[in-house]
Amino acid sequence: MAKPIRIPRARPVAVLLLAAALIAPWPAPAADEAELDQLFSDLATAETAEEAEALERDIWTEWFSYDGEDEDVRFVMMDGQDAAMRGMLEFAEERYGRAIALDPGYAEAWNRRATIRFMLGDYVGSIADIREVLAREPRHFGALSGLGLCLMALDRPQEALEAFEAALEIHPFMPGPLAHVEVLRARLAGDPI
Repeated sequence: MAKPIRIPRARPVAVLLLAAALIAPWPAPAADEAELDQLFSDLATAETAEEAEALERDIWTEWFSYDGEDEDVRFVMMDGQDAAMRGMLEFAEERYGRAIALDPGYAEAWNRRATIRFMLGDYVGSIADIREVLAREPRHFGALSGLGLCLMALDRPQEALEAFEAALEIHPFMPGPLAHVEVLRARLAGDPI
């Protein structure tokens, strides 16, 4: 019998994910789709972790920027971001939910709520939100990594491995998935961890 993976408590991992996601400046002008496509193309062929990290920051900036018609979304997202940074997770979840209600097409509102739900231990709710993110932005390496973490927490190692591998296909230098893939492959092969 394979030894179960011991994952860190959700809160510290999720705090790191949230902090990484919140590095994007607010608000930023949205790039056109061709510009975002180029960033992803460059990310896939990045030769160093430093180069990939710079491209990742630019992509996060684009994801968090909002160019929709409802100005209230910007303010609600700022409320959610502020609440999350202050540790007011339930309020942040409500704010991101409000942003989703105002503009269901805005993928990053779904992603932020998925992160908060993960931090709250609502892995099923987080996965549901991640699926919404991926329906809108299939290249969302942050959502794929979050999906892997949720699946690990639910002790679904094969699915978690697939999620992390999908994230690495898009962002080959992403540290979290790189570490988790190694551990999950060993576990699934029956190797001691």
